[in-house]
Amino acid sequence: MATETLADGVVQGGAALSSCLGLNGSAIGMPQLCTDWMPNQIFWLLVALAAIYFFLSRIGLPRIGSVLAERQGTISNDIAAAEEMKLQAVAAERAYVEALERARADANRIVAEAKADIQKDLDAALAKADAEISAKSAQSEVRISEIRAGAMQAVTEVAKDTAKELVAALGGSPDARAVTAAVSARLKG
Repeated sequence: MATETLADGVVQGGAALSSCLGLNGSAIGMPQLCTDWMPNQIFWLLVALAAIYFFLSRIGLPRIGSVLAERQGTISNDIAAAEEMKLQAVAAERAYVEALERARADANRIVAEAKADIQKDLDAALAKADAEISAKSAQSEVRISEIRAGAMQAVTEVAKDTAKELVAALGGSPDARAVTAAVSARLKG
């Protein structure tokens, strides 16, 4: 076999070898950058890209799309449910406020009724107490009048007896009519 060295390759047995291979068949430098292998690399690149495109367009992207659509549906449903719950919360708050206002109005009404009942009972008790006080006051006035009358009578009797004793002590003879007339005149004023 004749071996001939060319500027860009080695010829062995009449066939030219690639300039990217050494004499022992190993690659010299980076095989990706070897211009002799570029058409082969471009072919497999196109095959790989076509396989990736086919996989993504037929399997991967539809799955991703369905997951995204499902997420979007879930988010939309959650937002709708949140809006509905917000409306329910607003309605519940409105009902709570109305119930609270009714309860306050009822409480105020009950307090007013209780105050009116208490005031009525108090007025009745005061009227009864006033009547009892008036009756006792009238009884007291009667008793005081009786005591005054009794005291005046007792004072009159004592004054008559004292006047008789004084007249008798001074050496005179006491006349009952004269003593009574003198005592009565003195008591009148």
